[in-house]
Amino acid sequence: MTYFGKVLIVAGIVLALVGLFFILGVKIPYLGKLPGDIFIKKENFSFYFPLTTSIIISVILSIILWLITKK
Repeated sequence: MTYFGKVLIVAGIVLALVGLFFILGVKIPYLGKLPGDIFIKKENFSFYFPLTTSIIISVILSIILWLITKK
């Protein structure tokens, strides 16, 4: 049962950090405008896929989670 409690605490911290990221994310310069982010704009259509930004966020989160779960 103590393992479940630890999982809930970590999940709560992660959710709080994600919430802060959404609140403060617009103030981070260059986030979503990196080279490698795909942006296609035509007359009636626009498509945006933040490929490079997604990779960087994934690497950062992987490192954070690895540090949390490291024994």
